[in-house]
Amino acid sequence: MLDRATSEQAVFDALRAETQRLGFEHCAYGLRLAVPVSNPKVITLNDYPSSWQARYLEAGYLHIDPSVRHGRQSQSPLVWTDTMFASARQMWDEARDHGLRVGWAQSSLDGFGVGGMLTLSRSHEPLTARELLDKESAMRWLVQAAHLSLSRLMKPCYAVQPETPLTPRELEVLKWTADGKTAPDIGDILGISVPTVNFHIKNVVHKMKAANKTAAVVQALMSGLLN
Repeated sequence: MLDRATSEQAVFDALRAETQRLGFEHCAYGLRLAVPVSNPKVITLNDYPSSWQARYLEAGYLHIDPSVRHGRQSQSPLVWTDTMFASARQMWDEARDHGLRVGWAQSSLDGFGVGGMLTLSRSHEPLTARELLDKESAMRWLVQAAHLSLSRLMKPCYAVQPETPLTPRELEVLKWTADGKTAPDIGDILGISVPTVNFHIKNVVHKMKAANKTAAVVQALMSGLLN
């Protein structure tokens, strides 16, 4: 179902169905694009109570959420505990007031630098070691399936893509630039003049609407143009 979905909503509907099959009430998925590097785009989908969604946004809890911080540092799964939320006690108390008392989460990262995190939660029945043993392989599979499906659909909408496609020569010059080669180096490698190399780099920067060639390289790498 997930890999055949043709819209974000269809993926999330399938994700919710799997969430309930695994014995949880709610799910959330956050996708963090790698660009812009200084302020990466974050996209979230969840079926939490609307009052909690509003409170989480209003209070800026995304910036202090210990589970999000863990997900950015490690791809190891985590189970919600009082200890984990010790640094954000008010957030944890409010989450539980909204029925979000038991949770499991795991992050993922793909080759384009796009990160994601799946969270499964419910209001009762703490996760036991036995339940984790029985279900964690399916939960880990769901993390990867959700990431592949949602990034496939969402990344093209938000990743930086040139309005005018780069030519084969421009891509070639950009790849060597990404490898740290100078204009004279690239000229020698490709058998073209330095002014011609600089001409191609200037065109790439313009098409990518980048500040300079370094920014163009970063955008191209994160968008998969150089693969």
